[in-house]
Amino acid sequence: MNLGLFMMPVHHPEKGLSRTIKEDMETIIRGDRLGFDEAWIGEHFTIPWENIPAPDLFISKALGLTESIKLGTGVVLLQLHDPKDLAHRIAMLDYLAEGRFFFGVGTGGVATEYEFFGVSQDNRHARAAEVLDAVLKIWDADGPLDYQGEFISVKSPTPIAEGNLGLWMKPYTRPHPPIAVAGSSPSSSTIEWAGEHGWIPLTTSILSTPQIPSHWEAYSKGAAKSGITPDRSDWRICLDIYVAETTEQARQDVMQCGLARTYEEYFFPLFKTTGFFERLKPDPSFPDDAINVEYMMDNRWIIGDPDYCLRKIMDVYDAVGGFGTLLQLTHDWDPPEKGWKSQELFAKHIAPELRKLPSTIA
Repeated sequence: MNLGLFMMPVHHPEKGLSRTIKEDMETIIRGDRLGFDEAWIGEHFTIPWENIPAPDLFISKALGLTESIKLGTGVVLLQLHDPKDLAHRIAMLDYLAEGRFFFGVGTGGVATEYEFFGVSQDNRHARAAEVLDAVLKIWDADGPLDYQGEFISVKSPTPIAEGNLGLWMKPYTRPHPPIAVAGSSPSSSTIEWAGEHGWIPLTTSILSTPQIPSHWEAYSKGAAKSGITPDRSDWRICLDIYVAETTEQARQDVMQCGLARTYEEYFFPLFKTTGFFERLKPDPSFPDDAINVEYMMDNRWIIGDPDYCLRKIMDVYDAVGGFGTLLQLTHDWDPPEKGWKSQELFAKHIAPELRKLPSTIA
């Protein structure tokens, strides 16, 4: 099993962008030094709690401050982008990375972002698919390109021989950097779409353990449509994990150092607005007021000492039938040293055992 970080990021808005960028960068640098294999950085434009609108710029700096860790967009919100601009920015970033880059994409977003970009939510999946298709066509074009979709059109300029002017940019990684697709819904159609193309499936932390296998089923269904044999080593699963010296200390840190505040002030209200709150319940009849931080610690998150966390991670591994990479969701910690200490404990006590695991349970 490989190991990585998933940085949405999540921060209390009052901390400010300057401070949180530095904390997030330090988290990536420490992850590199501790031997984490990869890290994914998210994108949002109208969410103060998830405050990186340009993950490509963040990644470009992180590449120069790290040595081995691979970095990915986690994820580019496809339907909000012009494919002409996106194709060139990602290809340029791929050159800077020289093989240390994943192109993570998704079809999510919130209502304020659709309004801001003037994009309808009704056809977001179809529009996102066209944006990515157009990006790939731009990268693949050896001659004139005239892409006409339902939502997107891209036509290359008429070449000018004098000066060799025209469409030319290709990624460093050929034919393109590895593409990953994130999904948050049970039996996600987006994950099925990834399977059709053989792209990396990335399961976010919103799903409960019993729901996670539906993503592999969806991915396998999509792969079957194209005659592709799915490989569990490609599958990334993101979990909420926090490690402390003792389980008592870990639970105390959750309540006092940021994670509880994040859920009480941001995630719980957001999930109720977007309909995601029901996915936190063990069944639809479960009362809303029973979903609180204590419930999440007991039933959803992995919070405890190294031995406890390893057992809980193994429970997920066994329940889903194996997977290739575990991604830890990074959170807002005050002080940030709490999160960095958790990284260290994970790397020292848990990572060596996880790395022994095959991607598929025999």
